[in-house]
Amino acid sequence: MNTRSIGTDPRLRAALRRLDLRIVQRLDGLLHGEHLGLRLGPGSEAAEARLYMPGEDDVRHMDWAVTARTDTPHVRDVVADRELESWTLLDLSPSMHFGTGIRSKREVAVGALVATNLLTQRVGDRFGAHFLHQGQVRRWPARSGKEALLSLLATVAAAPEGDVFAPGTDRATLADAVSDLVRTRRRRGLRVVVSDFLDTPAFGGEVPWERPLRQLGSRHQVLVVEVVDPRELEVPEVGDVPLRDPATGRVRDVRLTRAVRERYRRAAASQRAAVRGALRRCGVHHLVLRTDRDWVLDTARFVIDQRRTAHRLARRTPVVPR
Repeated sequence: MNTRSIGTDPRLRAALRRLDLRIVQRLDGLLHGEHLGLRLGPGSEAAEARLYMPGEDDVRHMDWAVTARTDTPHVRDVVADRELESWTLLDLSPSMHFGTGIRSKREVAVGALVATNLLTQRVGDRFGAHFLHQGQVRRWPARSGKEALLSLLATVAAAPEGDVFAPGTDRATLADAVSDLVRTRRRRGLRVVVSDFLDTPAFGGEVPWERPLRQLGSRHQVLVVEVVDPRELEVPEVGDVPLRDPATGRVRDVRLTRAVRERYRRAAASQRAAVRGALRRCGVHHLVLRTDRDWVLDTARFVIDQRRTAHRLARRTPVVPR
């Protein structure tokens, strides 16, 4: 499956057609869409009736049914509805081109980008993207509609897989990319971060992207998609192998003895635990997709669980009488 065909894949659309990614945090917007706001204002969803205030209320909002029952003029408030603006930070650093499973991490990451946009798109909604590519943060403007999604996929497909950057220049990291997303996208909405998080220290130390991600989560609803390949968790017993660092291009011969493989497994497990802990402290939603599994099925299961959680939260929310 190539990158561009993911957006029109009938299997993906069929799996996600009846699902939606529930947005439970406060949104900002200007257009009338299908996402309820948390305050009263111009909209189409009826709220509760209240007494008519002469000189303040519009008579066009008169609730004649309540007025007839009570013999007292009442008006019906409406809840402001807003369009959703979602932004995805897609990590296209060299490590994302690796893959030993059914597909590469880059293909799974692009699939996650498409799936989140398909799950959240309604009338008037817009989506944009930031890319961490070749040591720079690149931006794709927010748009809406199927053609915009195909254009976004074409942009990703055209991005070269090599990591080319001018010597002596500073390379942007994942923490820099998240900080750029926090700084440039202020309107409340959905933020999706897709990465393998391989720059996370394995055995303690400060997680560089944790602070900007916590800032992002304080204002927006954030979904983090962690893309994992099985060879990043453990390596097979294959003897002497040349290993290449995708970021620097350096090659080193390593003998994969039992002791080396065990140290590698412990380091990988510690790194994944550090990622989970940092994401838990940031209070964001966490979805793990693997290259050796059906990522569409895993995404659908996650959305169903998230929808149940949103439903339970809605039932627990107290209704404050006016």
